[in-house]
Parts: sequence; structure tokens; C-alpha cells
Amino acid sequence: METKSFQTAKVFNFTNEADYSNNGIVSKRVLEKKTGNVSLFAFDKGQSLSEHTAPFDAMVQVIEGTAEIIINHEPYIVSAGESIIMPANNPHAVNAIEQFKMLLIMIKEI
Repeated sequence: METKSFQTAKVFNFTNEADYSNNGIVSKRVLEKKTGNVSLFAFDKGQSLSEHTAPFDAMVQVIEGTAEIIINHEPYIVSAGESIIMPANNPHAVNAIEQFKMLLIMIKEI
């Protein structure tokens, strides 16, 4: 997975800020603070993030395409313009049904 930093003090459109990578996942950190992070991802069709847990809530906002988000072993289909919250300490995974881009917003408790 490729990770690149995100430029500040610049007007942008998320759909233009990450290109798809053949058989890969591209990640760009938008913001990184001790209270949470915002990351932009571009998944090629068929790519996935395997099941894992996180100690804090995370919200996925799909900005292009469609993904399958699995929370507690229950699949949800999330398309452009839709969002879902993955609760802390619950297993979750992400599967690219087709090429898609998403924002991942993680909020930490301090």
C-alpha cells in the first residue's frame, strides 16, 4: 500500500487527489492529530483490508464507486455519497467490489 502526504492550505476535490494503482491500494494522509486521523484511500477492484479491530471509532465515507464493509461479520454495501461508522473494538474489513475511493475518519479518545 502506497502512502503519500496531503498538502495543506490548498483547495482540493478528494476524487482527484488519489489515483488508482493496478492491483493495489493507494493511501494519502489528509490530517494526523493525536485525537484522530483522516486518510484518503483508492482501492483497485478486488483489493481488500483484512479483518481487524481498532481501539477507536472510525467512519468510512465512500466518495467514488462501491465497497463492501464488513462489521461484526455482517456485510454492508456502501456506495458513493454514503457513509458507515465502524465502532471501536469490533472486527471490520473492507472489500473493493469495484474500484472505489473512501475517506477514513478515525476519532481517538484521549
